Amino acid sequence: MKAKAVKMADGVYWVGVIHWNSRTFHGYGIPGTTYNAYLVFGEEKTVLIDNVYRGMFEQFDARVKDAFEQEGKDFKIDVFVQNHSEMDHSTFLRQTIEEYNPDAEIYASANCIKFLENQYHNFSDLEINAVATGDELDIGGRTLKFVSAPMLHWPDSMFTLLAEEGILFSNDAFGQHVCHSKRFDKDYSLDYLLREAQKYYANLVTLGSPMLRMKLNELTETGLINEIKMIAPCHGQIWTNPGPIVEKYSEWGSGVCKDKITVIYDTMHHSTEKLAFQIAEGIMSEGVEVEMYFMQEDGPDDVITDILDSKAIALGAPTMMNKPFPRIGNMMYWLDCVNFKGTGSEKNALIFSSKGWGGGAIAKLQRDLEEAGFTVTDTLDVLFVPDEDVLAEAFEKGAELARSIKE
Repeated sequence: MKAKAVKMADGVYWVGVIHWNSRTFHGYGIPGTTYNAYLVFGEEKTVLIDNVYRGMFEQFDARVKDAFEQEGKDFKIDVFVQNHSEMDHSTFLRQTIEEYNPDAEIYASANCIKFLENQYHNFSDLEINAVATGDELDIGGRTLKFVSAPMLHWPDSMFTLLAEEGILFSNDAFGQHVCHSKRFDKDYSLDYLLREAQKYYANLVTLGSPMLRMKLNELTETGLINEIKMIAPCHGQIWTNPGPIVEKYSEWGSGVCKDKITVIYDTMHHSTEKLAFQIAEGIMSEGVEVEMYFMQEDGPDDVITDILDSKAIALGAPTMMNKPFPRIGNMMYWLDCVNFKGTGSEKNALIFSSKGWGGGAIAKLQRDLEEAGFTVTDTLDVLFVPDEDVLAEAFEKGAELARSIKE
């Protein structure tokens, strides 16, 4: 197979792979993705940073060889840096070591070393150097600086900074699940990339928001943030202008939200749907942005994306057998997993439901939402099909929720 490496800077190449037909990853829908790895040529040592996923070795290997050919150097990797052990970034690490230099130096975090052995059971015979924040590696005219980055998004994650060029190899942080023929942010709309980065953050990084805030503070206090001229993540486009994505990570990780409410509902006989539409009308009447999701058709990963920068949600489900309609359950599990409270955002919630006799959906949803970090400020429990008076009440409930986030 032939595949071309992409030059990022003098002696620095993208040697990752393009997974055109991937449609789901980490449990949510994607339009394809990339698994990015990078080759850095120093005067004395050549370094491979990260690796790729199963089924992708031929494409990856072809790009690595092409980078060596572009540099006019022998096929030998002196140093392997593994920023994170998850399989999409490490599947062929052992194979690459054996092919390019069984005696190479290997660097990873202490947790990454443990995790590699626990996943593959064939790393215990290798000498892997554990590194943390403050450790550096001279590769000849170039310096790699290691930065611990736990929970961005695994406990073993770290960053590697190529100091002289200011390129931060950030692994999963700052990524996007997109799949394009060009590699850089400047090749596509910034609004589009930030939206994809928001989806990625919401679904994968939200839980680590407290650690993100600490890490951004640390990078600022040590001055490393000013050294970063480019961010090269392990998924998606390379940020040649890192300012916008760093600013967004700071906002998302600190609970900065818009005057926006996400309405989520499911319905059996359209009664809960009627309530959802009227609640949305009430919200809009106060000049607040609304995003609407119908869980029969929409995926929870998209809902999570909009909740990230919403100040409140309105959640609706009909009662079925004294419980919330089951199709809403996947959404509730997702909310509990990401737990937006870690961002510092205090999100209000309105719960609404239509019932046929005894009810029960609202009580269950309230418990679940509170466990997921939401503050339930109001409820609306309706018997069978809402009439005009009830619809007017739903409108006002929506307006009240909108006013509560503007206070």
